[in-house]
Amino acid sequence: MGKCGGRELNYISDVDVIFVAEPAEGAQETDAVAAATRLATSLMKTCSASTAEGSLWQVDAALRPEGKQGPLVRTVASHLAYYRRWAKTWEFQALLKARVVAGDREVGQTYLDAVSPMVWDVASREQFVEDVQAMRLRVEAHLPKAEATREIKLGVGGLRDIEFSAQLLQLVHGRTDPSLRSARTLDALNALAGGGYVAREDAVRLADAYRLLRSLEHRIQVYRMRRTHLMPTAAEDLRRLGRSLGMRTDPETAVTARWREESREVRRLHESLFYRPLLAAVARLSSDDARLTPDAARDRLAALGYRDPRGALRHLEALTAGTSRTAAIQRTLLPVMLGWFADEADPDAGLLAFRRVSESLGRTPWYLKMLRDEGRAADRLAHVLARSRYAADLLAQAPESVRMLGSQTGLRPRDRDSIASTMRKTVERQDDTGSALQAARIVRRQELFRLALADLVGELDLTAVGEALTDLTEAMLDVALEVAIAKVGHERREPVPADFALIGMGRLGGREFGYGSDADLLVVHRPHEGADPQEVTTAVNAVVQELRRSTRISGPDPGLEIDVDLRPEGKNGPLSRTIDGYRTYYRRWSDSWEHQALLRARPVAGDVSLGVEFTEVADEVRYSPDAASPGAVKDIRRLKARMEAERLPRGADPKTHLKLGRGGLSDVEWTVQLLQLRHAHAVEGLRTTSTLGALAAAQEASLIDAGDAEALRDAWSLASSLRNAAVLWRSRTTDSLPANHRDAEAIHRILGGEPGSGAELGERYRRAARRARTVTERVFYGRE
Repeated sequence: MGKCGGRELNYISDVDVIFVAEPAEGAQETDAVAAATRLATSLMKTCSASTAEGSLWQVDAALRPEGKQGPLVRTVASHLAYYRRWAKTWEFQALLKARVVAGDREVGQTYLDAVSPMVWDVASREQFVEDVQAMRLRVEAHLPKAEATREIKLGVGGLRDIEFSAQLLQLVHGRTDPSLRSARTLDALNALAGGGYVAREDAVRLADAYRLLRSLEHRIQVYRMRRTHLMPTAAEDLRRLGRSLGMRTDPETAVTARWREESREVRRLHESLFYRPLLAAVARLSSDDARLTPDAARDRLAALGYRDPRGALRHLEALTAGTSRTAAIQRTLLPVMLGWFADEADPDAGLLAFRRVSESLGRTPWYLKMLRDEGRAADRLAHVLARSRYAADLLAQAPESVRMLGSQTGLRPRDRDSIASTMRKTVERQDDTGSALQAARIVRRQELFRLALADLVGELDLTAVGEALTDLTEAMLDVALEVAIAKVGHERREPVPADFALIGMGRLGGREFGYGSDADLLVVHRPHEGADPQEVTTAVNAVVQELRRSTRISGPDPGLEIDVDLRPEGKNGPLSRTIDGYRTYYRRWSDSWEHQALLRARPVAGDVSLGVEFTEVADEVRYSPDAASPGAVKDIRRLKARMEAERLPRGADPKTHLKLGRGGLSDVEWTVQLLQLRHAHAVEGLRTTSTLGALAAAQEASLIDAGDAEALRDAWSLASSLRNAAVLWRSRTTDSLPANHRDAEAIHRILGGEPGSGAELGERYRRAARRARTVTERVFYGRE
């Protein structure tokens, strides 16, 4: 057993053994075992006895069943009975190194043949991986504090880290791959690298470290012929040790530095390999499932709920066929990923998307290595691809974006300025204005995937998603406006004679953007001094039209629809006005609903000073003490009632329409906005474009009680989340609750619902909407 079994003995090693005996023909088992026990005892005494020539070695039989409390010798049948009923995980791990070294070879081989199947099936035990990990931690915890930092064998970054890493991988994957069943650490590392279970460079680093640590161990022991695994501290001993390893320049410092460097690298690799989430998942598979043979795969696909098992099997065969390293790694990943795909509503789509990404990246070295080695990368990718067509479509166009899963900051949203900076740099590298915006939209596609990914794996809540999507949209608009101005100027062969600012309205102005939101905008311009008014109008219109066209058309990212219908006079009004034009309109001709719309107006792109000027104009209107005059309130209520009666799509159910239905987004937003119009002139907290921010301020100012505020907040948040989830699921915008069970299940899963809970989604929303509608009736309409 141990180093003896692995042919890895030190100069001063204990020799770990297990004694096995079988009665000779005609002998009684009890007599045979008794005789064998006397023989084993005598052998151990002889080997350890001190003589004038010294002793041979300590023979240690503590790895036997029941340890030192158990019988010294057992028959094969007795061993089997123990291992089947009582053995702990570590005992099977120890048997990995079992080898016949002395005595009757036939008896020894019978023992190995009997226990080997159990060794290579132990990974199927419940909590197997966790047990092995816990055992390694216990070994570290029991080291004397004074010696722990000097331990070459048991300490952090020591030999045990290498051995446990290799053995855990062997036991998990060796069930289906006999090439891994080696008792020697270096052979095991080589086999693990050859089979794609460990990166080649990682295996080489561990092997090199193993050789160094074993060399240190040998040389420390052989000097005084004493069993120890501690690095010396005396300068003379360190100098001797360094010189024995060929270090001639400052050997005392060099050997210490080399040892510490290797230990740090060993620990890093140990933590990467030993605590892989993939290992526990593979271990939980049955041996047949882990083998991924065609028959086993077909049966498993059907059992997991794939709607097209034959099609899924074709994907598996395409990914795992052949003897390449890529195929070998896929054969390790896919048995587990099949289950992860099946955790979601559309496993077939997830597997298909994974195949496309894998084939696109081909033999890219980092891709499969990342999925195998980096934290939860494979787990997250599988769930995202089977959960979201939107994310899968984005990834299919830029497969290299999957690298985000392996980065510590990969799922962290970037801020507006950094996104805009990246977009501008890509634009500057283009030769013509026609391709310039396409380059910026490639950046947008990558950022959309980042946000969808972070959202789907639970790294972002609704507010963070809205803010991040808003930042991305603002950056896109800012760069798109610059490109549109440049393009129109190029076509006119002279600069556009005006400066521009884009004013976000609606969800964009409120920093509550969704995946399917349009960008509601007002456009304001400032003519350059001395410019001809007619030329200004022509150029300004051309810029706005180009801005809308270039962001809406099919591109590398989903199109961004710019809606300017909230402008003065609506579709009949000019696309842009000057500051004076807006000021005059809002003072003389605007309606109450336009004052209400300005509550969410906020500069989002273009000339900063121009945006500030517009904000001052908007503040005069939206925060005026007269904004909620009795006539204005009556007009707003009448318009809201008309919307409910006339604007619902034909056939839509008012109880389940997320935007215009009873208790939907419109109810909540108009209720909050009426509070703002009435009180923002006096309550500064209400001067915000955020729906939830204004609601919180109204509650704090006692303008609405806590229960009503909670009802509105819950309904608004759920409806907004549902709209986002619908886009993520089907890559289509919808304002209605899902009509079929499969869509409901998928969307509810995205929202955090348990498997099989899709039927609860409708009632969950209707309950929240009923509560919100009750508040709207009382607070907005004034009905008791």
